[in-house]
Amino acid sequence: MDDLTFLRKRRRSPIFSISVNHNIKYFILEPVVMERILLVTVYPNLAELKLFNFEQQIASKYFTRLSLCDLPSTTFYSSILTHLCIMVETFDDCLYLLDGRLKQLATFNVTVYSIDSSSTIVHNTDMLPNLNCFSLKSYFQFQQYEQIPLLLRRMPYLKHLTLYLCIKDRNRIIDGTCVQNDILVHIPQLHSLTFYVSSYIDIRDLSHDLSREHIQQTLINIGQQNAATTVNYLSMYTAECSIFSLPFAFDYLPCLGNIFPNIVFNYVTYLLVEDNDGFKHEFFVRIARSFPLLKYLRIFNIEPQVLADMKLSSDHSQSYSMIEYPHLTSLDMSHGHQDYLEQFLNETKAYVPCLTELKALYPRLKIVTNNFTREETRRNCAKVKQLIFFEQLDNVQDYYHYFPLL
Repeated sequence: MDDLTFLRKRRRSPIFSISVNHNIKYFILEPVVMERILLVTVYPNLAELKLFNFEQQIASKYFTRLSLCDLPSTTFYSSILTHLCIMVETFDDCLYLLDGRLKQLATFNVTVYSIDSSSTIVHNTDMLPNLNCFSLKSYFQFQQYEQIPLLLRRMPYLKHLTLYLCIKDRNRIIDGTCVQNDILVHIPQLHSLTFYVSSYIDIRDLSHDLSREHIQQTLINIGQQNAATTVNYLSMYTAECSIFSLPFAFDYLPCLGNIFPNIVFNYVTYLLVEDNDGFKHEFFVRIARSFPLLKYLRIFNIEPQVLADMKLSSDHSQSYSMIEYPHLTSLDMSHGHQDYLEQFLNETKAYVPCLTELKALYPRLKIVTNNFTREETRRNCAKVKQLIFFEQLDNVQDYYHYFPLL
């Protein structure tokens, strides 16, 4: 008899709470039985819970992003919890969880929605001697970078560190020298560092030009030979510089420009491409090769596609290779030139067999599809189930015939 069958048979027995629940330290559950098992009794020694087949609608029913502000320290407390993976509202919430209420915590993986919205509350700043594995991710740009080194200095025995940070409004990039002086020097026992750190800076405030080679050298100088650098000019005054460990370990890459290293990003499913200069057809060839599991793509580039022979045309005599994106399900063109809409919808240039969501400007979509009659763009539109526009629409029947699965 397996454990789950045993639990089902004994759930109403008064002996159950005495003989079984005190011994349970670890659960692996499906959502359909989660509620029945977790509510049947108290599990005082439960230290780890894993859920599988956990879909989005189930998550929205049972979980929200945790916020601990203004709640007492007894609200979220455990003297035995050793592993915690959680998403919180602010950086304050992260600090609350490390204020002593989880004294035995050894592994802490936290995703913070907003770091800049944190308050000036003075939290417990005691050392965290038991913490040996820490992961901090924040996918939105923030200014308060100085909060991160202050927290990491409380973890002198840390062995494994993961960071995903997007920092804005600085007059200095985060390079290898900053990583060494702000972080590594305070964690002498660190064995592994997995990171993606992106800096958005105003280049008018820089006293020197950005050099990818120089930034790469600062990583080599601190022993990070397996790391890469990108420098991307987003506008006349703004540049984005990223440093990241290899192999790239994250599924989200928020800013990639025309120039990027020849790396295969095996885990990336969500990608934003953005540049001050127009993209070429060859750029999208490289995207398909470098991001084999790409599912969500957003293009932010109002410049037309480079090279005159790549402009909108039904002339099949042009010379270019057809690109396949086998897993792409969502394409956001709301901030992209119509040339890039043509690049993806024209079947002689691209094949997107799984595309089910398309976000675009309605007038540009009409032009590219020739008022929803063009044969070269029909196949790549055939499976789209959701169109997202921002404008007033005219004759909706036109595109309903063109997108039969809407």
